[in-house]
Amino acid sequence: MNPIQAARAAGQQVWLDNLSRALINEGLLARHIENGVAGVTTNPAIFHKAIADGHDYRPALDALNGENLSAEQRYERLVIEDVQRACDLIRPVFDASQGDAGYVSLEVSPALADDEAGTVAAARRLRAAVARDNLLVKIPATAAGVRAIETLTGEGVSINVTLMFSLGHVDAVAGAYQRGLDKLAAAGGDVSRVRSVASVFLSRWDSLIDKQLEEIGSDAALALRGQAGVALARQAYQRYLARFHGAGFAALTAKGARPQSMLWASTGTKNTAYSDLMYVEPLIGAETVNTLPDATLAAFADHGQVRAGTVTEDVDGAAAHIAALAALGLDLEVLGERLQQDGLAQFATAFGKLLELTA
Repeated sequence: MNPIQAARAAGQQVWLDNLSRALINEGLLARHIENGVAGVTTNPAIFHKAIADGHDYRPALDALNGENLSAEQRYERLVIEDVQRACDLIRPVFDASQGDAGYVSLEVSPALADDEAGTVAAARRLRAAVARDNLLVKIPATAAGVRAIETLTGEGVSINVTLMFSLGHVDAVAGAYQRGLDKLAAAGGDVSRVRSVASVFLSRWDSLIDKQLEEIGSDAALALRGQAGVALARQAYQRYLARFHGAGFAALTAKGARPQSMLWASTGTKNTAYSDLMYVEPLIGAETVNTLPDATLAAFADHGQVRAGTVTEDVDGAAAHIAALAALGLDLEVLGERLQQDGLAQFATAFGKLLELTA
């Protein structure tokens, strides 16, 4: 059993944070799935790199240039085909898990981050265009996005909530999912067919917090470096357990509803002084997902160590770490909003460059 399969046996799904036509055409995605990868995530930056670097898209782009389409419509035609093919490749995982695993994520335009109605319309349109049961529509956890998530969940849409950076985001997103399921159940819908993952971004936390701790410069501050991401994830998981395995969700559980899984995102280590698996090995837990970029997936497959339940270890230490940061004047809710806005800006920039390629 390889580490990816061992993580699955311990209750965690490992997903690949990458997709390209070359990955599909060359059989690499199929091999990842054979090795235990149980899902695929994408974002505008991933597709920008794929289309900019790949010759596989040239024939399709040339053909699309002959049609009266906008740059965004050309982009969608390209990536929807990739997502459909990836959905089909991983469909056996979806079927074998009865819809628990085997998903591919496709994100709505970053330009819609503060547009609730636009997000709802785009999600419906992308879902219809892909036409695969194992699609997750990816929506950011902005205020408008959270309202859209509630509406779409109430319609039975499966969603990957992205760009979550704080416990406030975790609570807001979980609440929207639960309210959406309540609406779906009240309308006579089948709540068992809805899947949701809540993507908490990790490495960006340590990049930001470490910089601020180094500016403070005291021994106490420096001793706190490199721990914020894992501490936040462990606290988020406790919130997940309390909500989705508590009395408040019991009525939906009885109707077949699935808990909203915590998904660890931004899991590539940015500081080479730290372990290359610092956001993987300590965060194994039941009903969790970890989406890994290529290099981190390769590292995990090569030398990853799997122990079940590491995400529940040292919960008190995680809380103490967050409290110590607060005592130094670092407000994680405020910083979480800053990180979300930074993430939105990065995706918007990537999306703009992407549309230049398809113009």
